[in-house]
Amino acid sequence: MKVGVTLPQFQEDAETAIVAALRAEELGLDGVFVFDHLWPIGQPDKPVLPALPLLGALAAETERVRLATLVARVGLVPDAVLVHELASLARMAPGRFIAGLGTGDRMSAAENLAFGVDYPPAPARREALRWCCRQLRALGIPTWVGIGAGARETRAVAVEEGVAVNYWEAPVAAVASETEAEATWAGPLPGGVGALAESLKELAEAGATWTVCAWPSSLEVVAEAAAEVGAL
Repeated sequence: MKVGVTLPQFQEDAETAIVAALRAEELGLDGVFVFDHLWPIGQPDKPVLPALPLLGALAAETERVRLATLVARVGLVPDAVLVHELASLARMAPGRFIAGLGTGDRMSAAENLAFGVDYPPAPARREALRWCCRQLRALGIPTWVGIGAGARETRAVAVEEGVAVNYWEAPVAAVASETEAEATWAGPLPGGVGALAESLKELAEAGATWTVCAWPSSLEVVAEAAAEVGAL
């Protein structure tokens, strides 16, 4: 199982996120992941570093670590533009880019509306997701579909299009029950090497190919816990 972390991007200065990515690479972590939001959820007055420009900077600054969206939301830009942007990142970081995609949900809908971007009904967003998955897979770009609790229809798109499923903050049992698609997991995990190592071990035994720790208090602790369970 590979282990990654999300980066601190809810700020105006990119330097902290870039330094964190370089440190993650130095420690041997497998990937760094960025959210695709127009503001921190529920905090429209707070800053955020946009996902794709940040990943472009990271492609230039890093050498080994995988780079990924967690997740790029369909509908913020036209579908063909999103695929083009993600494909461009894949060319900038050959063999190191993962295109995480999602449909958005009621918590992110306000971002669309505030910026004058339509927020179509869920079936339309899933069809956009399907088209983007198909295009990215045709280009040979590793693709994940992010799902929340109860998102059966979105998971079905991932299965039908032959891409991985990313379970956000889901019970380990949800990962263990996934038999039709590659299963990855992301979300907050407990601090401390011992507790974190135990969580990583449980997810690995459940079949997760990746675990992405939501921005931890210590990259060193994540690396030590991952090494303890043999993930690094």
